[in-house]
Amino acid sequence: MKVTTASNTTMAEYKKEGKPVERRGRLTVVLGLATFISTFGSSFQYGYNVAVINSPSPFMQQFYNTTYMERYNSPMEEDFLTLLWSLSVSMFPLGGFFGSIMVAPLVNKLGRKGTLLFNNIFAIVPAVMMGVSEIAKSYEIIIVARFIVGICAGLASNVVPMYLSELAPKNLRGAICIVTELLITSGILLAQTLGIRHILGNGTGWTLLLGLTGIPAVIELLLLPFFPESPRYMLIQKGDEKRARKILQRLRGWEDVDEELLEMRLEEQSEKAEGRLTVLNLLSQRSLRWQLISIIVINMGQQLSGVNAIFYYANSIYANAGVRQNDIQYVTVGTGAVNVCMVMAAVSIVESSGRKLLLVCGFAVNCVACVLFTVALNLQDSVAWMPYVSIACVVVYIMGHAIGPGPLPFLVTSEMFRQTARPAALMIAGGVHWLSNFIVGLAFPYLEKGLGNYSFLIFAFICLVTLVYIWIVVPETKNKTFLEISQMFDKRNKVEIKLDAGDLPLKESKENPWDVAKVTSF
Repeated sequence: MKVTTASNTTMAEYKKEGKPVERRGRLTVVLGLATFISTFGSSFQYGYNVAVINSPSPFMQQFYNTTYMERYNSPMEEDFLTLLWSLSVSMFPLGGFFGSIMVAPLVNKLGRKGTLLFNNIFAIVPAVMMGVSEIAKSYEIIIVARFIVGICAGLASNVVPMYLSELAPKNLRGAICIVTELLITSGILLAQTLGIRHILGNGTGWTLLLGLTGIPAVIELLLLPFFPESPRYMLIQKGDEKRARKILQRLRGWEDVDEELLEMRLEEQSEKAEGRLTVLNLLSQRSLRWQLISIIVINMGQQLSGVNAIFYYANSIYANAGVRQNDIQYVTVGTGAVNVCMVMAAVSIVESSGRKLLLVCGFAVNCVACVLFTVALNLQDSVAWMPYVSIACVVVYIMGHAIGPGPLPFLVTSEMFRQTARPAALMIAGGVHWLSNFIVGLAFPYLEKGLGNYSFLIFAFICLVTLVYIWIVVPETKNKTFLEISQMFDKRNKVEIKLDAGDLPLKESKENPWDVAKVTSF
């Protein structure tokens, strides 16, 4: 592969006192709008549908019972109602799992942007189904719709970080990708707010509350076509360098994008021997072994850290602390707002502090909070002020989770793999994420029944194991190219990424590519 030497003017832009000066990417209007539209139309769905059925659950269960009564002229048995409601809740993560395993074939066939546009079908159709469920007098429609919108969330939770990581310059990649989690938590907060009893969380408004999930999808379907596809997808997987160049010029706001195109060609060259990786290929690829183990550990740690159990316990904790039943919904909205604020903080500091530090600190906070929470739960009946300690533990846990374990796993997954391996890697990570979510939802009631308040010690142990693994194994990935990150794992994988003779290696971005005409293989 030949690389043309740039003009002296271009080289001068990158030199200062004989040393290469790296041009830092900036947040352009195109990049900012593409980030917002893709996250609002897709990631927002995930968060909104996680929380949307919590508040109106009594009215939805009443609808289930009334519908059954009208059909069969007898009241629904309590066990059957519990089963139907469990299905209504659990169909969402189950759909998320199936959405995750659809990621690789779709993003390779339709592209990143194309998959996000296609995914809107899985938001608009169930929104209509849930909106008309009461008129149709069918609770089965709600259960099926929850599964379909789960597919939407499963696809979005994987494809949006992939799309944004490939659009963003490396110095903004972390902040841009965490916007995904910011919109997820914003979706949760909006669902909690609209679910307040005197807004839509009542007997007449719950169908509208469920149906509103279609609006962001329609907005994305109308606006996202005007924004670019991933330049890496166009160059590396489609071989369309001309279009990739135009996309990069649009995204970066300047004409000279040769350095970034060069880095993409190097990544493409390093992958030629591997070809496009399927999940089975990825599992057997020695050069990606520790990356794969790392994303499995991090994504399992995120879901098995106790976050869902904390939210499950929250309402009873607030009630024990003396919060009136009618006011618990407002406290819930307050904790949702804390969650959003902490993710905003993560967006602002991830590029300065790095991914590894935030992950380690987040899991450490979660570990300590789970231990203190266990103590508080066991003493709250004997110590008058202990319920307030329980509330503090919930808030601190949410803050710790939002600063690292919540937003960073999918970002780190996107960064650890090169172009052809990334879809399969995110497919595995997403499958682990949603399957772990489903298992926690299914197993926690039994765990809580068997261990009582001590069940949170298991979560504390999982947090501890995860943070130790991250501290020992996972490298810092901030401000690194995808190829550089892969090279950081070479020693642990006992392999070496090789380029064909004549190709240009990038090493920690210290070497100016325009100063090099040709190098040998390494």
